Amino acid sequence: MTIEEAAGSIRPLDTKAMEEAWKHWDGIAKPLRSFGKLEKAVVQIAGITGTPDVRLPKKGLVIMCADNGVVEEGVTQSGQEVTAVVAENFLDTKSCVSIMCRHTGTGIFPVDIGMAVDTPRVEKRKVAYGTKNLARERAMTRQEAVAAVEVGIEKVLELKEQGYQILATGEMGIGNTTTSSAVTSVLLDVDPRIVTGRGAGLSSEGLERKIQAIRRGIRVNRPDPSDPIDVLSKVGGLDIAGLTGVFLGGAALGIPVVMDGFISGVAALLAVRIAPACKDYILASHKSNEPASQMILDALDKEAFLTCDMCLGEGSGAVALFPILDLALCVYHEMSTFDEAKIETYVPLK
Repeated sequence: MTIEEAAGSIRPLDTKAMEEAWKHWDGIAKPLRSFGKLEKAVVQIAGITGTPDVRLPKKGLVIMCADNGVVEEGVTQSGQEVTAVVAENFLDTKSCVSIMCRHTGTGIFPVDIGMAVDTPRVEKRKVAYGTKNLARERAMTRQEAVAAVEVGIEKVLELKEQGYQILATGEMGIGNTTTSSAVTSVLLDVDPRIVTGRGAGLSSEGLERKIQAIRRGIRVNRPDPSDPIDVLSKVGGLDIAGLTGVFLGGAALGIPVVMDGFISGVAALLAVRIAPACKDYILASHKSNEPASQMILDALDKEAFLTCDMCLGEGSGAVALFPILDLALCVYHEMSTFDEAKIETYVPLK
């Protein structure tokens, strides 16, 4: 499925299913709307899936793995060889998010969309062996950016065919807070210093190198903020591109997609800039500790469910939301109605 086909397939949420979901929530023997965002989430998912009978037994996490040439500028604490090591660890339950997936019953799907080396077990959908150094030239060609977005769309199609009902987004790629900050700076038209954080623990000197690398990259490449693919190809990363496709694919195929933190948020913003209707299919899991996280949430008009000061990536914040959604659905399906509990039905106060 191409980007254009995915964008053209997105439909408005099913308002009838949402009305029925609200009616069901309001008939449960508890104070009206007292589950707050969790009620809204179930109603949103009803609109996405087209049924008020919301059930999410099969969950998946898609982790896009890629390397970024901008590490040449000294913008990271570790070398890009870490990307491949962690990508393999996802399959051995040796990483934070893989442990979380095991305990939440979530399928984990790391995808090599652009790592600098090949690994024996990570699914290979490689568009390139890493991007170029965005501080000196464009990160990738436009064709590579498009191909990477379409890898994400196709991955969603595959998982839908396997019966997955909700997906989370994650990423692994040394240097990807630099690319994410660069894309954010361009799309939101703010100075790199405002949107750039320390990532995995940069010193103050390292942070300054990171800011200056982003400034050079924007100056050299002159990305067009009105063209999301241009921005992505010039100062973005292959992992971000793949996740952009996951959001587009979810919207096109009627699957809710839970956004992780800052980096996933940047991909979500690119997807929404490509196809604005995509926004209704996205749930924001948490507000990360990166400085631009709230700015991304505001740009997407999303409220995060969790505020835990997490900045790990990998999809850890998104997977943390799954058990909470499960608990909300337990109440939604199992709690007595006012009639069953022989309690007078609550009505909104006037």
